[in-house]
Amino acid sequence: MPVTISAWLKQSQGLLKDAEISTARLDCLVLLEDALGKDRAWLFSHPDEALQGSILEKLNTKIVQRAKHIPLAYLRGHAEFYGRDFAVNAHTLVPRPETETIIELVKSLRLSAGTRILDVGTGSGCIAITSALELPEAHVSACDIDKNCLQTAAANANTLGANVTFFESNLLAQADPQDVLLTNLPYVPDNFQINTAATHEPRHALFAGPDGLDLYREMFEQITANSWKPQCILAESLPPQHEVLADIAKAAGFRLKKTDDFIQLFEPI
Repeated sequence: MPVTISAWLKQSQGLLKDAEISTARLDCLVLLEDALGKDRAWLFSHPDEALQGSILEKLNTKIVQRAKHIPLAYLRGHAEFYGRDFAVNAHTLVPRPETETIIELVKSLRLSAGTRILDVGTGSGCIAITSALELPEAHVSACDIDKNCLQTAAANANTLGANVTFFESNLLAQADPQDVLLTNLPYVPDNFQINTAATHEPRHALFAGPDGLDLYREMFEQITANSWKPQCILAESLPPQHEVLADIAKAAGFRLKKTDDFIQLFEPI
């Protein structure tokens, strides 16, 4: 039996509210826009339009999944980062708005042509790909320990027309000398209470030891052991972690130059 847009919105919004989804109405509208290929103005001007068949079935399935707090980005298969659309899936972390500050900071460095930039732990590839598109004269590469992430990132680069070299590596283990490191490594402490939606994201992309900084320690240990040193490092972590991360960087020969929201910029001492 056909269901109108207005009736579906009312019922689905109620289901999500009962599941304590704070963005219930917005999520329903976004899923409707995706399913029908129409914008929001069209939806509001066609409240009596019938939903039926496979479209209704898929919408209802996604509402049930969203009520279980599966991230909306996973249900849609994509998420926005720095004004561009990136494919995401259960293997990749959903891009966060706070990570966009890395792009703003690396652009502010006014790097010379040919600068070598490496995104460490690339996930969906959003940082590396955005850097390559915003700084076309740089040589951008990206690594990850997860082959599934590398496949997703390479597909995103191809879709967006970005020239990025991807390779498998445990942090810097397989990396060639680089000028700039961009790092949004897992930094959530093991006992930190994350929201329900985040529990559906890959745990290894979120948690990193008792204080959340184990992978940063490992990366800076690799830098200390390497024959090459980057000119600067941009690292994302929680603001309460910044002092400890600055100490970790200092022990490896880097000083804190600038802090902007979640991002710290380090340079050699």
